[in-house]
Amino acid sequence: MTRTPLSDAACSIARATDLFGDAWTALIMRDVLAGITRFDDLARDLGISRKVLAARLARLVDEDVLVREPYQEHPPRVHYRPTDKGRELYPVLLALMSWGDRWYAGEAGPPARVRHRDCGHDTTPVLACAHCGEPLTVDNTDQRPGPGGRVGPATRVLGPLLQARERGEGHPSQG
Repeated sequence: MTRTPLSDAACSIARATDLFGDAWTALIMRDVLAGITRFDDLARDLGISRKVLAARLARLVDEDVLVREPYQEHPPRVHYRPTDKGRELYPVLLALMSWGDRWYAGEAGPPARVRHRDCGHDTTPVLACAHCGEPLTVDNTDQRPGPGGRVGPATRVLGPLLQARERGEGHPSQG
């Protein structure tokens, strides 16, 4: 089955999941951001086929999420480092980890902890408003159309909904 590309959709979530829509890519980024940067170590940690790992790493390099850096000349070897774009995925992965800890950790508890080095405490991520600092939830936020919004693939219903919301109307199909 051929996957429908979402890279041109007028939705940032659709475009991001076009790259990160499979578990291997997220787990590769988890490992690289945790300090596992060599191909063989990534393959061993994840138990992923070398062919799949090579393809995912190549795409992450092509998308400027990772960069290949040599660490040995003879024989030539490289490792993968996150770019600024790649480092900015860390809060996304922390949020996914926090959600997974809450709903899937089981009786044993979370499989990993996050320690904030500045204060020395274990922590969990909090998504907060950049203006007032209050936590953001589905109950206290709504989405509105942005300057790049349009109706099209992945936004055929959402686009008109956001436009109607901006105009102060209900859902367009609830007439």
